[in-house]
Amino acid sequence: MDKRNLVLSIVVLGTMMAAVDSTIVILALPVIVQDLHTDFFTAIWIIILYIFVVLVLTTQLGRLGDRVGRDKVYNWGFVVFTIGSALCGASPSIGSLIAFRGLQSLGGAMMQSTGGAVIADTFPPNQRGKAYGYTSIGWNVGAILGIILGGIITTFIGWRYIFYINVPIGIIASILSFRYIKSTQTIKQQFDIVGTILLTISLSLISYGAADIAGEGLVLKNEILIILGLIVFVSFIFSERKAKNPIIDFTIFQNRVLTYSLFASFFQSLGYLSVAFIIIMYLQGVRGLSPFEASLLLVPGYVIASMIAPFTGRLSDKIGARIPATLGMAFMLLAIFVYITIATGVNTPLVNIIIASVIGGIGSSLFYPANNSAIMANARKGIYGGVSGLQRTLANMGLLLSYVIAIAISSLTVPRYVAFEVFLGTYNGKIPAQFISGIHSALLLGSFILAIGLVLSALRGKEVRSEVS
Repeated sequence: MDKRNLVLSIVVLGTMMAAVDSTIVILALPVIVQDLHTDFFTAIWIIILYIFVVLVLTTQLGRLGDRVGRDKVYNWGFVVFTIGSALCGASPSIGSLIAFRGLQSLGGAMMQSTGGAVIADTFPPNQRGKAYGYTSIGWNVGAILGIILGGIITTFIGWRYIFYINVPIGIIASILSFRYIKSTQTIKQQFDIVGTILLTISLSLISYGAADIAGEGLVLKNEILIILGLIVFVSFIFSERKAKNPIIDFTIFQNRVLTYSLFASFFQSLGYLSVAFIIIMYLQGVRGLSPFEASLLLVPGYVIASMIAPFTGRLSDKIGARIPATLGMAFMLLAIFVYITIATGVNTPLVNIIIASVIGGIGSSLFYPANNSAIMANARKGIYGGVSGLQRTLANMGLLLSYVIAIAISSLTVPRYVAFEVFLGTYNGKIPAQFISGIHSALLLGSFILAIGLVLSALRGKEVRSEVS
């Protein structure tokens, strides 16, 4: 195996670890709530904090990678992620679990912010679509493993092992990463301390305020936090325009393909990535399925996606990202509509879940390799880390807000304690029709948001990948 393929294999392994962890935690949430004697809103921070930390830090860590070496940030990310996973599994309380989840997410942020840039360093522009296709396989295989193992481990062994499973993989991956991922490309420039502080404060205020809406609703405290965050963000923009070495180089938005690809990623995350969470909670809470039974229904989509992603990646190398990425969003939009027909009651055929998951899997395998390769192919070589970090920041902002929207809207028509008990599968009464209507509304809003991303993807413009340098 040549060096390029070795590096690609390591990045795919890291992607797979992140995917395993994301799907496993969703399935285990009800069990964790019961075992650690906590409530749904406290436990949901196990998911939200991970997204929150990655969101706040990816842009800065991407730029740090440009400055000190992307290999250093990426390789040590494996180590931090592995240690965090071990500590999560050993957590004696919900507070310590959330805290150690924050450490784990720091490692995830280090890998996410520089993984795309490592591939861009390793492969030429006209081969990156294929490479990102394989990273898409890593995500889908990891999601499959997470769902299958999450269902089995949570049902038959215990939730702590959903974190312990990362430890042996992480140790092997760390050794391989330090040995083979070497980056000599750095940019000797001053770190934008003022911009880093302002962006961190802004994203923290907005993210915390938004996340808290899921538990408390839209109250004055959350409104103030979000408004303050937006004010600080405006200050950040003015600061960045005057900075010599800004965290976000706003000149990149002069490139239409890059700009539209970045925001297509944001709206795709915002509209689609909470769908799996909604459906799993629906299957466990409304339909009464076990974690293992719910997981099996979603596996086919990930299997299909992992099988065809390399071919769709090669397609984007040949014809550009616009057509495959836009077609992928159309498939994901269709999948949401199928899910909507399922979530209209408590007796709809569960086979429709498999159909929707396959349609969504085809869509993701078309969208991710094409869109990711378009972003990195249209970024200047010296700022791969910054652009990769910005892309992950936008995607994770969309992911966080998608969870907030899904929880807030689905629980809007019933008392919040009823909604949370339904989510956890502990509600003893008849499932309120208004709650099912709320799930329907959350999915419908997701489809509208995803449609915006589809339009942006279609309008990004044509690119000739072989001519991009």
